[in-house]
Amino acid sequence: QVQLVESGGGLVQPGGSLRLSCTASGSIDTINNMGWYRQAPGKERELVATISKSFSTNYADSVKGRFTISRDNAKNMVYLQMNSLKPEDTAVYYCYSHILRRYGFVPLDYWGKGTLVTVSS
Repeated sequence: QVQLVESGGGLVQPGGSLRLSCTASGSIDTINNMGWYRQAPGKERELVATISKSFSTNYADSVKGRFTISRDNAKNMVYLQMNSLKPEDTAVYYCYSHILRRYGFVPLDYWGKGTLVTVSS
């Protein structure tokens, strides 16, 4: 079994900051890409940022310059530092990882259950 658990969501005022964390645990051989997606009320899930095992990053245009994704390969963790938050950043944020399980043959996508970020005054 593989589990992803997010933490760090909450209520923040516009212009504020939050840091999300996600830990992957279980029977893991290799973690390839990791990332964050979000889903706002009434909207489809969208990419926020991804980071490869070699630390190459990719961001949605809407968060470039404000959000920073990072990872700790030794701890199987991925982070999302969110600065200059806007009301339109309000969403449930989901952690994502592309993982090869121990004794597995192909890597699979795994998702966390999500953490709510609310940006409001």
